[in-house]
Parts: sequence; C-alpha cells; structure tokens
Amino acid sequence: KQWYQRRVHGGIKNTNEKAAILGAIAGVQHVRLMAKHYGVPVVLHSDHCAKKLLPWFDGMLEANEEYFKANGEPLFSSHMLDLSEEFDEENIATCAKYFKRMAAVKLWLEMEIGITGGERMELITVESRLSLSTPSLSRCSMCTRLSHPSHQCSPFAAAFGNVHGVYKAGNVTLSPHLLKGHQEYA
Repeated sequence: KQWYQRRVHGGIKNTNEKAAILGAIAGVQHVRLMAKHYGVPVVLHSDHCAKKLLPWFDGMLEANEEYFKANGEPLFSSHMLDLSEEFDEENIATCAKYFKRMAAVKLWLEMEIGITGGERMELITVESRLSLSTPSLSRCSMCTRLSHPSHQCSPFAAAFGNVHGVYKAGNVTLSPHLLKGHQEYA
C-alpha cells in the first residue's frame, strides 16, 4: 500500500496543468520519433481546450515556440480552443490573441464558436441561440480578426446544429438553412 501511495500520489502535481503539459509534450515527441523511423508524416493536434485549461494551452505553445526556434517548425501541427461556452466576443478576442502568437510559429488554430448541440443543451442561452441562428457581424469580424498575412486563408467552421459525440435520439436538429444564411452573409 505504501508503494502504491508513493507511486500514485508522489508523482508530478498537475498545478497549473504541469503534468498535462509534460504528458502532451512527451506524447508528441514519441509520435515524432516513431514517425521518423517509419518514414511517415504525422499531424499532431490537441483538441477541445476549454477556458479553464488555458494554462495547458499556454504550456503547449511555449513548447512549440522552443521547438520552432531549434527546428524551424512547431512541435504540434495545430491546437483547438473550444470556448463555445463563452460569449462570442470573449471567444473571438481570446482566439485572436492566441492566433497571432501561433502564426509566428506556423501553427494552425481551430476554434469552436457557438454551441454545437446535444448533451450540452443546458449551456444554450437565448443569446447563443440567436448567434447560432443569425449570421452576425461578430462572426464575420472573427474572420477579419483571425486573418494573418502569413496565411492564404483563415479556416472557419460555423455550427448549424452539428452532431458529434453521443446524443439521445431527437436531441439535435440539423438546420442546413443556418449554414446557407452564413454563406450568403459572408
């Protein structure tokens, strides 16, 4: 029992996501090493980083910056910020801030804006329903704010009742007319 407690509880504390950062870096370094020996290209992406995990995101970006200085390319290929629980303006401002930093080391940013359905229905407010159903200036301003001269285009994915994950039947309704409205607005 004492060995178990030392082994499990005596490890790296995850204060400020330190253990998560080291784990992500170790995993990516392992994949890069094996890919090199197999002679295959890899795309290394972190997914769904919520606001409460921004210290993890910051730690991975620091590792990317250090790796880029030494190797001329980022350690990861891309990262995703999932700030869909936040209001659009905060989401866009945070993504714009990170995008500038990421562009400097040739990293792609994937962002999730708006609620994408299903199990998280309790997160949908009147404001977010409106932002999902109407093309908004904030969404178009996002494209402008995330533009960077080093990229030929800026990726943008708009939700229109997206279904991913496990949802109860009938809990999500796809609304392709929303996508059409966003396309016409842009």
